[in-house]
Amino acid sequence: MNLAEIETFLTIVNTKSITRTADLLFLSQPTVSHRLNSLENELGFPLVIRNKGHKQVELTPKGMDFVVLAERWMSLWKETLTLQHNQERMLLTIGCTDSLNIAVFAPLYDEILQSHSHLDLDIESHHSNELYDLLSEHKFDIGFVYQHLHYKNIIAEQIFEEKLYLVQSEHPVIPRAQVHTDELDSSMELFLSWDDNFQIWHDRWLSSVTRPHISADTITLLDRLWKKDENWMIAPESVIQELSHYRSLYVSELVNTPPNRVCYKIRHRYPKVSNKLAVEYFEHELEHFLEKRHLHIPVGVVWHS
Repeated sequence: MNLAEIETFLTIVNTKSITRTADLLFLSQPTVSHRLNSLENELGFPLVIRNKGHKQVELTPKGMDFVVLAERWMSLWKETLTLQHNQERMLLTIGCTDSLNIAVFAPLYDEILQSHSHLDLDIESHHSNELYDLLSEHKFDIGFVYQHLHYKNIIAEQIFEEKLYLVQSEHPVIPRAQVHTDELDSSMELFLSWDDNFQIWHDRWLSSVTRPHISADTITLLDRLWKKDENWMIAPESVIQELSHYRSLYVSELVNTPPNRVCYKIRHRYPKVSNKLAVEYFEHELEHFLEKRHLHIPVGVVWHS
């Protein structure tokens, strides 16, 4: 087996098309087919089902099993190239949701960079479902998500959960420690879908009334667009803590309580050997960071941390 054959096979798996694979790899379709045939001959079994008239490529049962081995083979090849150009510095790639990066882990990243001068961080923000796909392709070493999805080669571990509250401006429309969503003006809501469970809860209690005033996918953007005293949002503890650094807030508990938001650490079942030390160091620092992380959200008062 060689790199070209493995790369071609994995591209076929992702695109489910010989034509699309040829376009992406800048090859002719006969070349793609030749590489696939060569790989199958070497393995001694077919990888795809050849049905005339079917535009979409389907894998054989052994072809589906071989995907895992091909991904590991490609990962080892990339690690070998890394070793060939080995330097003293270590690189850790992290995939995370936007709100986790900004509201939870930014202080951890800062601590690690200050205390470990030989470690570089490559940090990317994506949606939870995207992070599972990227991790399965070894695009990063460790990830943090708010969804527990079942992927064959990904291990998910719950690391913390947090409560959600109603957040109003320092001049709240409803200045009480406890509020029901029926009392809220949905047309003034600033909305971000924190996870699937929150979305289901929100659809039940709020979305049927009217659409939010502003919907966004980053807390930074919501904060920038929060201009009116009548605006309000429902947010988890970590986000409220972050927002309180920039504006005064009035926080209330919701009588019809939203489900807690659960954070999961995800990692590949077959991690890169070359990044083992960097991952171990990060997980050690993460454990200490979570142990000393205690949030206190005061309710029924104007608060600015």
